Amino acid sequence: MPALLEKTDSPQRKPPFGPKKTLPTTYNLPGEYPKVTQSEIRQSIGTIEPNGAHVSLLPTQNDLPCDDGVPMETERHKKQMDLLVYSLEPWLGERGYVGGNMFVYFSLKQLKNQDFKGPDVFVTLGVSNEERKSWVVWDEGKSPDVVIELLSESTANEDKGRKKAVYQNQLKVAEYFWFDPFNPSDWKGFRLNGHVYEELPLDNDHFRSQSLGLTLVLWPGIYKNVEAVWLRWATIKGDLLLLPEEIEAQRAHAAEQRAEVAYGKGEQNQALETARKMLAKGYDLSEVAELTGLSHNDLAALSKNKQ
Repeated sequence: MPALLEKTDSPQRKPPFGPKKTLPTTYNLPGEYPKVTQSEIRQSIGTIEPNGAHVSLLPTQNDLPCDDGVPMETERHKKQMDLLVYSLEPWLGERGYVGGNMFVYFSLKQLKNQDFKGPDVFVTLGVSNEERKSWVVWDEGKSPDVVIELLSESTANEDKGRKKAVYQNQLKVAEYFWFDPFNPSDWKGFRLNGHVYEELPLDNDHFRSQSLGLTLVLWPGIYKNVEAVWLRWATIKGDLLLLPEEIEAQRAHAAEQRAEVAYGKGEQNQALETARKMLAKGYDLSEVAELTGLSHNDLAALSKNKQ
């Protein structure tokens, strides 16, 4: 990272404070790396000159590009990303931020070289969950804690090689996972041990994220009309983190079951009342059981209570 403060030998001016430019924020920065010239970079980084000192200011998310116009590899990749992001958001709440297909800025060199795209899915703990255009490390004060890359034929070598090295050596992401949506067996996890990634062993067919206290599991099922083996979040006990629509469907099913129980109790009470009246008129127990659908045990208890 360039030095933030450089002293110059120029004499003090009058007035002592020179012109001031406003620097961009995280909301001005792009989410993917577009092509940016060095002159544009210089223009986006304002300067303040108090008492002859020259201060270089870093751009924020409002100044950096957030979209390169390149879509995700396939529809399957997009749906896999959504599944991971949207199921984690309700669980994470205000404890952190989860983003998908978003640029992560950690060095001004990225603006010059444009040689590193953002992760497909990343999670950062201990920050607000407000909307962002990009993740700017010098603005946020920290790197992501967990990163997941979705492999494809065109990106697999990059994700397993250079990107992995960037997450390890420069961003120092605590946990890194990759997964191929079309080849679920190509699935690995790594945890930073000191300064080097250590490969994680599969534990009962899942990888455990110590950072989140969750596991990543393979789930054969249908999501958005696509039947496949998907990568999903789960609790340590193995319960899947549900999507908002799954949570709503679960609530609707529970409400339907409660309604059925209430209806059944209503029918039961009505049958008991009919049986009481028939028994009071001297009907035989077998005859009452046949007409009301009640069991002989129910009728015997009813007769006993009547006595």
